[in-house]
Amino acid sequence: MELRHLRTFETVARTLSVTQAARELHYAQSSVSDQIQSLERELGVDLLDRSQRRVRLTPQGAVLSEYTDRILKLLEETRWAVSRPGSELAIGTLETVGLHLLPAVLSYYRSLYPQSRVRVGQDSRGALYKAVRRGDLDLCLTFGDPPADASLRFETLAEQPLVVIVPPDHRLAERGRAALHELVAEPFLATERGCGFREMYDNTFGSTPSKEPIAEVSGIGTLGACVAAGMGCALLPLISVRGQADRGEVAVVEVGDTDLRTTVTMTWLDRNSANPSLAGFQAVLRKQLGG
Repeated sequence: MELRHLRTFETVARTLSVTQAARELHYAQSSVSDQIQSLERELGVDLLDRSQRRVRLTPQGAVLSEYTDRILKLLEETRWAVSRPGSELAIGTLETVGLHLLPAVLSYYRSLYPQSRVRVGQDSRGALYKAVRRGDLDLCLTFGDPPADASLRFETLAEQPLVVIVPPDHRLAERGRAALHELVAEPFLATERGCGFREMYDNTFGSTPSKEPIAEVSGIGTLGACVAAGMGCALLPLISVRGQADRGEVAVVEVGDTDLRTTVTMTWLDRNSANPSLAGFQAVLRKQLGG
């Protein structure tokens, strides 16, 4: 079977139209028909049901369609693996994950693979997903699941509790625990819309119309500093506020009547699974973060 015939068949099977397939492939319709007929002669079966106006796959055509998808996907992965031999990894991360979780992972990975190079960048969650889709990043680490996209694969590595931080002299500081309904009355600061931390806030207080944040702050460091200065409270993953809490700049309040959590997730492009360095780094992530 010729590869170009399989590509043509895949396009016809996907579009269910010889005309559309010819347009996508920049072939004449007669050329598309000839290639499909060549496959049929070689396999000794009918691949298309031509008895009606609209093209349909025969049962044998449906089987070939599944195998063709796998063959073309494997070919793409092979080309990727050969063109990028896997000696360098490009990792993207949120600032909080990069600061608190990634250093130990990178150190351990380096001890196992001293010849590998790792390039680490930080950006917003949406920008990281776009970079993975483009192939600029091999993998990104974020909070929460990525958007539904057949080209992306993701895996939850760990869970992180969400807590409320308050100024150290706040009435709830000594208690260290409060019910969600108690917190509704408190002024809250949040990050800007589109940020993963803002999504956590909206998911927690979204059913309460009066819980629009009193201020939107760009950056977790600035947000924490505003809380420390007495402006209000903030809802954040525990890992991102431990340092401030240990230094006494803010106090941590657990939400006692509900289990608020977020996930640490790694996301990568499906075709990048062929990269052996990526597989090694993923194994280290699972070991270090998955417990």
